[in-house]
Amino acid sequence: MLSIKTLKPFYVKQETRNIRIMLAYQYFTIHIDGDVYQFVPVEGREIVVNRKTKRIENEKDILVFQKGKHMIQISIAELLDIPEFLTHVHSIAHRYLTKQLPVTLEKSGDVIYELERQNAMRLIDQAIDHNDKEAFLELCDYMNENFNVSHETQK
Repeated sequence: MLSIKTLKPFYVKQETRNIRIMLAYQYFTIHIDGDVYQFVPVEGREIVVNRKTKRIENEKDILVFQKGKHMIQISIAELLDIPEFLTHVHSIAHRYLTKQLPVTLEKSGDVIYELERQNAMRLIDQAIDHNDKEAFLELCDYMNENFNVSHETQK
């Protein structure tokens, strides 16, 4: 009979699409017929949970467990048949599934665009304050090229 004794992540890596539960020695142990086997990172080293579907994506990966010199290979698909395995994985992944990721790449591009635009506007104001017509015209051209703003809209 196969059962889970301990399943703790070594660390959890958050990605846009997935959560990767990284495994290491002594953090994952199983019982097989009364014997305790420890996970060894020989083949598979992680459990990948899809953020959207909340399903484990790498079911075909093989995890290796060792007791002394005896090693056993078990696929993640086989471990999924053990209810307590799913309970452990979901309890680990749950706190990361509910968290929002920091600003996404798409949004960070928008943020950078807006910061550049605001900075150019401040530099235009500074050129006006210093009565620097050359810098003013150069910055207006920059705004027109990069932000589709014409001289008339900058009054």
